[in-house]
Amino acid sequence: CADCANKIQQELSKNESLKNVTVNFNTLKLVYETSNLSKEEVEKIIQRIEPEVTLIEKNHIAGTCLNEGCMVICALTDITKFIENNNKFNSYGFIKSQLDISYEKIVEKITETQKMLRKINEEENEGAGNNIVYGEAEINGSQVEVNGESFDWDNLLIATGARPFIPDIPGSQYGLTNRDILKIDKVPEKLNIVGGGIIAVEVANIYSTLGSKVNIIARSKALKEIDSDIKDYIFKNLLSEINILEETDVVECKKNKVITNKNEELEGVPFFATGRVANSEIVRDIVELNPDNTIKVNEMMETTKEHVYAAGDVTGGYQLTPVARMEGITAARNMANYPNKVVYHAIPQTLSLNTEVSFVEDEKNNCSEEDKVDIGIPGIAGPGAFWKILSGDTGYTKISFDKKQNKIKKINSISPSSVSDVAYLSYLMRINSPLDEYGDFLEIHPSTDANYKIIKSMWL
Repeated sequence: CADCANKIQQELSKNESLKNVTVNFNTLKLVYETSNLSKEEVEKIIQRIEPEVTLIEKNHIAGTCLNEGCMVICALTDITKFIENNNKFNSYGFIKSQLDISYEKIVEKITETQKMLRKINEEENEGAGNNIVYGEAEINGSQVEVNGESFDWDNLLIATGARPFIPDIPGSQYGLTNRDILKIDKVPEKLNIVGGGIIAVEVANIYSTLGSKVNIIARSKALKEIDSDIKDYIFKNLLSEINILEETDVVECKKNKVITNKNEELEGVPFFATGRVANSEIVRDIVELNPDNTIKVNEMMETTKEHVYAAGDVTGGYQLTPVARMEGITAARNMANYPNKVVYHAIPQTLSLNTEVSFVEDEKNNCSEEDKVDIGIPGIAGPGAFWKILSGDTGYTKISFDKKQNKIKKINSISPSSVSDVAYLSYLMRINSPLDEYGDFLEIHPSTDANYKIIKSMWL
């Protein structure tokens, strides 16, 4: 870019061995005079000013999120929202329609969209001057080898992600995972989802809305990370067609059924949503790993080996795309000698259902039960919620306040706009913004954001 060209010219001009330095951004030419530096030596100086970056990708660019994770869930949930609305409008009598859903066509169009987004990612990287190499990498000393080619490195970032954990039980080979969502050719008639976390519930919602009879089989409690009031609302109003089995282990899988530790045989294709395993094998003999085989890093995303960094799911932790991005930025800044530390505070999260569920907690706020005040209200009418008033499922928002410090401790929100609402409120929590200043907040109307109503009208 022009700024980089100007930076190179300024820095080279400071070198006493170089005279009359000019960098022409339009022609991409560097002109200089020197009596004692070779071209190679000048190139090394430039690389220190603007280091060369090579991105090595084993399969598809843009990682788990685009190719087999949250964007796939997002695409399918857009369809299930449409189906739910269609069913509701039919029940109200002002629309009469019968949907003919083609899962094969859905997969085709998701795949087509993924290709477009991968192309954009490639263009963004190449536009920034990054090299993209496709192939499986191997680290050999100060070089990374890919497809028979070797790349020297001064700093190395491991961002190899994670893969689905497959339980070691008989018949586990029959189980599907999130990696298979775009590989199956039709919606299973019956589906047994093994696991009770966010991914399990998101997948259950998708296939239940598409017509599957779905069981969620949780070893302990389903959605144990979710507030109990919010969880009750989800199971009663958003997942009422799904059978939830808690405190239940799957001990064996068949092609079209599972067997539990309670000697129950449940018909349906097995689907594992039982956590993830770090893809850390590439550095297991190079850096120190945690007991769960995630890569051990410090707050600067440095591993135990100098100049080797790691970020994202391979380091464990939250395993969320925005957090992985934050970690990657922190690592990149430190690699470029701009000291930076990652901070995990009030991280917003979401559960992608036909109505979004979003939540955040200020874990640094240690208010006592005596000082905690909970205020919860039903969702309010607005875009995406008006036609849910008649059926009484507009959502629910609950905020926990610290009355002693006049701060927000926790937010749980079920509404069509909760993803953006909670994200921005989490920022105010991170910067420790006084709630009194929220009195000047002016909302957009109509809106399904119930947070402002609780904070502005019921708390302040």
